[in-house]
Amino acid sequence: MLIAVDIGNTNIVMGFVDDDERIFGTYRVTTKANHTSDEYGLMLLQFLALNKLKPADVDDVIIASVVPKVMHSFTSSIIKFLDVDPIVVGPGIRTGMNIRIDDPRSLGADCLADCAGAYACYGGRVLVIDMGTATTYNYVDAHGTITCGLVTTGIRTASEALASATAQLPEVQIARPTTILAKNTTSAIQAGLYYDFLGGIERIITQFHREIDDDFRVIATGGLARVIETPMIDIVDPDLIFKGMLAIWRRNV
Repeated sequence: MLIAVDIGNTNIVMGFVDDDERIFGTYRVTTKANHTSDEYGLMLLQFLALNKLKPADVDDVIIASVVPKVMHSFTSSIIKFLDVDPIVVGPGIRTGMNIRIDDPRSLGADCLADCAGAYACYGGRVLVIDMGTATTYNYVDAHGTITCGLVTTGIRTASEALASATAQLPEVQIARPTTILAKNTTSAIQAGLYYDFLGGIERIITQFHREIDDDFRVIATGGLARVIETPMIDIVDPDLIFKGMLAIWRRNV
């Protein structure tokens, strides 16, 4: 069994992949730099136990991380509790993707894994949108080349900024509103955030279509992808990053 781990600024998300390459369990914990390797190890053991699995059932672990300060404790927990030296997505790892941007090393490991998953599952000519703490857009052409990308604010980040920068506006749950005709402060913020974010996504997709000659599909992933509803997104795949890490893992074993 393979464990694929995405370490983001807000959450650590892990997926269990069986020998038939089926993703059968996903778990999410808060990213904390002060967790010890023992604390991470106990979390891993608990998640395994929920699936009636033991450390000996884990053949390998692959990690995509954008939080360097967490990596020492987390990788130490993998080695200590699972007796596995994990593969880390980064320089020197075969991904099957070409990166044609000014500084290829600046592309986050999570974006790279997303693109690898999109290309492996859906082929080229895809715009990959990951809706997390930040919202990222990366284009993969027909040959598996990542040619360009864009980064903007995530909707939850916008909500937190609004609450922290104002005296009387509360932080609200991110949800799809039933109407834009809000009658109270909470629903006004929810509708405002949602439609502002939705409008930005649709405008960005439109601009990509204007500037890229080939037709392409839009693949969305990330924790908030299911909340956003627009016909301009062709596929919502919440497991895309795990599929990408699986594709990368295949190339490195």
